[in-house]
Amino acid sequence: MALNKAQIKQLRTLGMQLNPLIMIGKNDITDTLVKQADETIEKREIIKCAVQDGSGLTAKEAGAQLAEQLHAELVQVIGNRFVLYRETSRDDVKKIRLVR
Repeated sequence: MALNKAQIKQLRTLGMQLNPLIMIGKNDITDTLVKQADETIEKREIIKCAVQDGSGLTAKEAGAQLAEQLHAELVQVIGNRFVLYRETSRDDVKKIRLVR
């Protein structure tokens, strides 16, 4: 799902308020980290992640890799943090209503 500029702006605003839930460290992106991120994004639709100093990846690289593995959209990269969005398939989660 490709996001338009208005939707990206809306998601960037939501992402600013979040604390990082996923930390990418010296082991970079492992299967366990992908599983944890998948469960988290399925519950919240939008997550902020942080790349720690020991990682061999930049935030842009880590965000692109994780977004590809999660089938999510990379919304924003600032410094060592990035924001991912994916619409949930769960009915018990309040969904983000994107602008058109």
